[in-house]
Amino acid sequence: MALTDRTGEGRASLPPWIKTTFLTLGSIAVTMLGLLFVTFIIGRVMPIDPVLAIVGERASQSTYDAVFEELGLDKPLIVQFGYYIWDVLHLDFGTSLLNARPVSEDIARVFPATLELATLGIFFGIVLGVPLGVLAAVRKGSWIDQVARVVALVGYSMPIFWLGLMGLLIFYGILGWVGGPGRVGIFYVDVVPPVTGMILIDALLDRNWDVFKNAFSHIILPAALLGYYSLAYISRMTRSFMLEQLSAEYITTARVKGMSEWDVVWKHAVKNIRVQLITVIALSYATLLEGSVLTEIIFSWPGIGSYITTALLSADMNAVLGGTVVVGLVFILLNIFSDLLYKVFDPRAR
Repeated sequence: MALTDRTGEGRASLPPWIKTTFLTLGSIAVTMLGLLFVTFIIGRVMPIDPVLAIVGERASQSTYDAVFEELGLDKPLIVQFGYYIWDVLHLDFGTSLLNARPVSEDIARVFPATLELATLGIFFGIVLGVPLGVLAAVRKGSWIDQVARVVALVGYSMPIFWLGLMGLLIFYGILGWVGGPGRVGIFYVDVVPPVTGMILIDALLDRNWDVFKNAFSHIILPAALLGYYSLAYISRMTRSFMLEQLSAEYITTARVKGMSEWDVVWKHAVKNIRVQLITVIALSYATLLEGSVLTEIIFSWPGIGSYITTALLSADMNAVLGGTVVVGLVFILLNIFSDLLYKVFDPRAR
């Protein structure tokens, strides 16, 4: 017995929050390492010679060899991968072949535009999609349910580029209710100082209401388009979650006790689907951040989606891989944020 006590004295278990932190950090590190490995392999297997892209086809062999060694391409692949990880950790994604600027500077310039557009889009999706899904479940089989299902079906079925073109034709070309392509009109370019890179916030900070109104008229249509795309998914999943909750025994018990339908739906059923909704909203937001390529191209929106597309068409692999790493990092951060919200709304996850 004494031997057991002496053995147990040397073992001090770590607090649960420390274990959770280490596990989370380890998961992030492994995921990022896998992402970097995939992007590294893609950069090596693409049929594009990075040296020729820099020096041109008319360069001499000595110039080619010098740049080849400078890029570290003469080293073994494992060493090149190590250099690649080191550069990424220092936010060094190389130099863009299109404009000879560091890729990290280009991403810092274009990503706020996508962040602003996707954030407003997911706001529309949440504010409209969640109530629509709840009402469709509560009034299952009614006209509200039918409308919600048609809205979701159209959102899934219609190509987003077609909706964008029709939106520009009707609301900009014919009715003139919104601004055209781009973030602001030509007379408002670079009027407010770029503090955050998100022009609506920068205009508010500068108290320039003319720029704010002009920027809002340009962003409302693409944001509404993305919001409709996310609304279709959020409303459909909310309806499914709510139908499951409304058929549960505790809902029947609450109704038998005489609780109002409002309290039954919003204080009990909706409360119990919050964790599931967090996952759906986080996935929708991440999808808007990385999947708004067609929307950005249609509306000439200078975001990371159009930046990666332009770089890919121009064989600028430094820009493509740098943008891919940033988008992957956004997914990882959103997953971490979702896990934190789980613990806030669900005590069982703590």
